[in-house]
Amino acid sequence: MTVLILHCTCPDATVAGEIARTLVSERLAACVSIVPGMVSTYRWAEAVCVDSEVLMLIKSTHKGFEALKTRLLELHPYELPEIIAVDVSVAHAPYAAWVEQQVGGS
Repeated sequence: MTVLILHCTCPDATVAGEIARTLVSERLAACVSIVPGMVSTYRWAEAVCVDSEVLMLIKSTHKGFEALKTRLLELHPYELPEIIAVDVSVAHAPYAAWVEQQVGGS
């Protein structure tokens, strides 16, 4: 199976929505689900930070990962955006086929 789910946080729903529309329009992602209401606690520049964020769950493929990562880095406002790919080992086969078809026809 070639499906990936990428986790990527954004500062707000507006930014996430713009990124999501671009990724899907450019066929780098089959679908982007935006999950509001996150609070992230992390260390940055030697300080502990607590910020409200939204989470994007980006459905893509192994083959499309590098192009997706490159574009996401261009679009994202953070200096160091979270881009974590989770390999999908089991999925509903028709859904996985749809993801593969949507992502650049890969």
